[in-house]
Amino acid sequence: MNNGKPKKKVLGRGLDAILQSPDTDITSTDISGGYVAGAIAEIEIDKIETNPFQPRSDFDEMHLREMADSIKAQGIIQPVTVRKLGYDKYQLISGERRLRATRMAGLAKIPVFIRIANDEQMLELALIENVHRKNLNAIEVAISYQRLLDECDLTQEQLSKSIGKNRTTITNFLRLLKLPPEVQVALRDGFITMGHARAMIAVGNEKEQLKILDQIIKNGLNVRQVEEIVRKIGKKSMIVHGKKRSLPDRFKQTTAILSQKFGAKVSLRRNNKGEGSIVISFRNDNELDKIISLMNE
Repeated sequence: MNNGKPKKKVLGRGLDAILQSPDTDITSTDISGGYVAGAIAEIEIDKIETNPFQPRSDFDEMHLREMADSIKAQGIIQPVTVRKLGYDKYQLISGERRLRATRMAGLAKIPVFIRIANDEQMLELALIENVHRKNLNAIEVAISYQRLLDECDLTQEQLSKSIGKNRTTITNFLRLLKLPPEVQVALRDGFITMGHARAMIAVGNEKEQLKILDQIIKNGLNVRQVEEIVRKIGKKSMIVHGKKRSLPDRFKQTTAILSQKFGAKVSLRRNNKGEGSIVISFRNDNELDKIISLMNE
């Protein structure tokens, strides 16, 4: 029972258009091949091109083999989604793990759901489906979010509605992409957790971040230990020419709080007279728009 309340929409603009447009529903005439757009059919795997916009980069071999064994025993329950390119030619939109596992199982055909989508719609559909997969690593999620912002021209507010995640969650993932490549690889490959990475972001100094990464891997540091290291580094950064800056206690966590709020590096400069400035860094117009929006909230 929904008490008359409308259902919350969590579709992106491109995905919404695909699902609601009559032009992409079942057609009465097949104009470009053996199956019509909107149909569910079995297609030979060799006729399906992989998706060039696929945001996933890692596919666990063991999980693929387990899926292949399941497919041999049970068949494919959920069809993959393809778009029609021309006569008897298709391109994968989503379901690459299922396609790979089906090929591994030695099957020649796979059930597919046929749609029509332009490149932007196809990218958005693939990205939105993938960010909901529980086995994506944090860096893959972050890259998918960034691509939705940049390549699908979404704002963070639109992205939040599209994937059903709050903006703070999205911001926390996007900030991971500001870490040095070595840290991102360590997070992607499971040598550190997202908790480790989020603590390291507050340092803001790449050399220090790499030193912390080395300590985590060598000594097996937990997140709390990393947070303590970051706190000590923050104290040291307040010492200039052997003298501590006169910074009242109420301001000591200011940069961390503002950095968390804006999802950006924040620098606070203050002299002993109480004069200074706050600098919020941004990489592109999207980040600037987000910061301005948060300021107006």
